[in-house]
Formats: sequence, C-alpha cells, structure tokens
Amino acid sequence: MPHSKTPADPSVFEDTDRRSITLSETDLLGTHTYKNVLYTGDIDVVDVTTGDTPADLDRTAEQAQQFADRVTDADRPDRVAKRLPPEQAAESRSPYVASAFFHADITGGMDWHTVYRKACDSDAYDVAYDADYDSGDLSITVERTDC
Repeated sequence: MPHSKTPADPSVFEDTDRRSITLSETDLLGTHTYKNVLYTGDIDVVDVTTGDTPADLDRTAEQAQQFADRVTDADRPDRVAKRLPPEQAAESRSPYVASAFFHADITGGMDWHTVYRKACDSDAYDVAYDADYDSGDLSITVERTDC
C-alpha cells in the first residue's frame, strides 16, 4: 500500500537547532547503505622509522565491534565502530571511535543525522541497521509503523 505524502510524524522533518530539514518521508523510507564507514581492521598508519603499524593501532574489527557494544547503553542510540582517518587515529592512538549508527560522519551530513535520530525517537517509524564490519558498510532501514 503506498504511503501518503504527508509524513506520519512531521516533527521528524523539523530541525529547530539549525535550519529546516529539506528531506521528506520519501527520502527517509527504505534502505540506505553507507559504504566504507565502519572500521574493518585495515589501518593505514605506519611508523615511518619501522614501517610497522603501532601496536595500539593494530586492532581487529571484532575488537572494534566489542568496544562499540560495550559503550552502547539503554539511554542512547546503538553505537557502531566508525573508522578514523589515519591522522586522527595516530593522534587519538585508536583506529576507531564508537558513534551513533546514524552519526553525521557516517550519513554524510547533519540533515540525515537529525532525521534518523528523530525517527528513532518517533513511534511512527521502525529504524534498523546492519553493520557489516567485513566490508565496512552500514545499512539503515526505515519503515513506517502501523500506529
């Protein structure tokens, strides 16, 4: 059954923090895949004197996923292990950071970040994600609920 053009929860598309969101419900619904955003265990940081990756940066994708699971709690959205650019990894001494699965760095901007966050808080939408740490891809699926 086709969805009406009126959002099931219009507040999802309003952003009082910065400016109006230009996304619509049509943009939101369905599955969106973000390529090469998760930590896969591959790291580009090497010590120029030895040619090796420093031990504190040599971590597996499984370790990254376990870290994201540990910092997820009931009061916050689920976390995923987002890869860091080599410069940030060297500076922070970690090749990844735990971020909300809809973080602006993953989704490509604050509009998507805001809409996903509000959809997660809304009873009008079901939001699910699939984190594929082998490929580094994250898929987010949004569907209308029956409410």
